[in-house]
Amino acid sequence: MQTAMHKINRDSLLSLEAYARQRNDFRAKVIVHKKDRTVHMGAHVTLIFEDELTIRYQVQEMLRIERTFEERGIMDELEAYNPLIPDGGNFKATMMIEYADEGERRLALTKLKGIEDRVWVQVEGCARVYAIADEDLERENEEKTSAVHFLRFELGKEMAQALKYGVGLGMGVDHSNYQAEIGAVAPGVRDSLARDLD
Repeated sequence: MQTAMHKINRDSLLSLEAYARQRNDFRAKVIVHKKDRTVHMGAHVTLIFEDELTIRYQVQEMLRIERTFEERGIMDELEAYNPLIPDGGNFKATMMIEYADEGERRLALTKLKGIEDRVWVQVEGCARVYAIADEDLERENEEKTSAVHFLRFELGKEMAQALKYGVGLGMGVDHSNYQAEIGAVAPGVRDSLARDLD
């Protein structure tokens, strides 16, 4: 269950003017913060683990780009983005499938159908936890998967406690056309993700 403290509320957002003044500093802070929340799995899959700060930045950027200052528009952005914030019992991540060459990417996306369901995290000593993908809308069709997916990894209390204690955190992808495995992510990444858990 999502608790209020994990959500961004309307009153905590900056106005367009205030955000314009603080944007450079805020952006720099988020870039540094994301370093410990970004995991590259092989050459073509990247996970960015979202939290309140990364989502706050996305909301402020969307409001800025769309010049949204009316209440309804602001609430629509919060409704769209708040579910991407972990709620204390899970990790939430944006998964990107990246190929520099557009033709190669198009071909790869046809071969990687279902990859979003084959991404896993594993707390040392526990079973793998596979992603629950794209709960907001279907991002795959008959021909191909999407280059962007939203993933949720649901962790039990025992896993959360073990991570906070300091055990390793592994990750990987085990799709028939794409395999990658990280035995243990960097300590900074593990520590940052452990803070997402109650």
